[in-house]
Amino acid sequence: MTEFSKLTLIEPLRHALTEAGYAEMTPIQEASLPAILARRDVVAQARTGSGKTAAFALGLLSSLDSTAVRLQGLVLCPTRELADQVSREIRKLARFIPNVKVLTLCGGVPLRPHLASLTHEPHIVVGTPGRILELIERQALPLQAVKVLVLDEADRMLDMGFSEAIGAIIQTMPKQRQTLLFSATIPQSVREISREFQREALDITIPNEPDDTSIEQIFFEVAPESKLYALESLLLKYRPESAVVFCNTRQEVRAVAEDLFKCGFSVLALHGDLDQRAREEMLVRFSNRSCTILVASDVAARGLDIADLAMVINFDIASDADTHLHRIGRTGRAGRRGVALSLCSPRESNRARVIEDRLSETLTWGALPSESNAEPWPAPFVTLAIDAGRQDKLRPGDLLGALTGDAGLPGTSVGKIDVFPTRTYVAIERAAHVKAIQRLRTGKIKGRTFRIRKIG
Repeated sequence: MTEFSKLTLIEPLRHALTEAGYAEMTPIQEASLPAILARRDVVAQARTGSGKTAAFALGLLSSLDSTAVRLQGLVLCPTRELADQVSREIRKLARFIPNVKVLTLCGGVPLRPHLASLTHEPHIVVGTPGRILELIERQALPLQAVKVLVLDEADRMLDMGFSEAIGAIIQTMPKQRQTLLFSATIPQSVREISREFQREALDITIPNEPDDTSIEQIFFEVAPESKLYALESLLLKYRPESAVVFCNTRQEVRAVAEDLFKCGFSVLALHGDLDQRAREEMLVRFSNRSCTILVASDVAARGLDIADLAMVINFDIASDADTHLHRIGRTGRAGRRGVALSLCSPRESNRARVIEDRLSETLTWGALPSESNAEPWPAPFVTLAIDAGRQDKLRPGDLLGALTGDAGLPGTSVGKIDVFPTRTYVAIERAAHVKAIQRLRTGKIKGRTFRIRKIG
């Protein structure tokens, strides 16, 4: 692999890459970054977790003039979760460039705060097509100075019916711009978008197939009415530190999560009917190990990027081979071993054969575990929410200092800390969380008192 140091980047970006621990480029970064930095249009096929966000973030920030208070970069994403993830990555890489303003603008929340935040023009906006178009129609989002447009997970945006909104947004933008299009798959609909809105785009394909050496993949033949029992049995046998269970419909997501909860599992259901706060908190709890199992549909799980996800379970076989590979590719990353289990009813056997043809190898079929006396296990951490965030100048170090200082917790009891504009979430070891709440409520953080609550 090639090191980032080989690229021509400004010093603040080099510094940010070093601080983030980014040394060598991933395949998608190595293939796309020279063209992106040369201001070429790019259409690239790469799955979630491949490093594409850092690739286009570096392109956005390299072209940015932070002294000009104008909107210069726009990133369109299919979901709020992905938009939040992209914004965090851009902010992380922009941390040493002075005064860069990045706004996340997505539907599902009131419009008024977004209108208020646009009174001072941002440098970069990340958002979903519906909300972005709504703000354009209200003449609240000026695009005349945009230099770079990014369409992230374009296939999913088209699947979700955003084609017309994307076209309407692009028609309001300068023709002399750089357009970067990233997609997990490149169907004909994505090719048409590329041909219409890009100029001589460099075409890049990074294979979606997972690394066979890092993912153990097993299929189980199960009658439809026995799937819930089979799922519980597999979870009790493997006892994964973290697992995503994929269902094909939101109704099934709710039903499966409810069943696992009744059995005593630490489980959350991620579906499209949740408001933004609930979805944010759910993803925070899963990524910081305050919840062990996340049941989700494919659309809801877009943007979910857990570095050390131990297991993926397909409660339903995916409708196509690309989606199946995208699901199981979320485990077994960064040299870690992963496990992907699939429950296949007789009527889903044709889908399994399609996956087998795509992999060009015989699928491994296993026998379900026999009944055992094993019990579900609690998540190792509990999440505390503090009603203060970046807008209050609260940093992770401030909270860590309060917990290990005044609260008297050992540093090993404090897990992941996530800071949002108005809220901060911290994972505390389950055995220590009551003490942490008591001490934080009676003490101060940076000399101030904030509302503390346990979520979940």
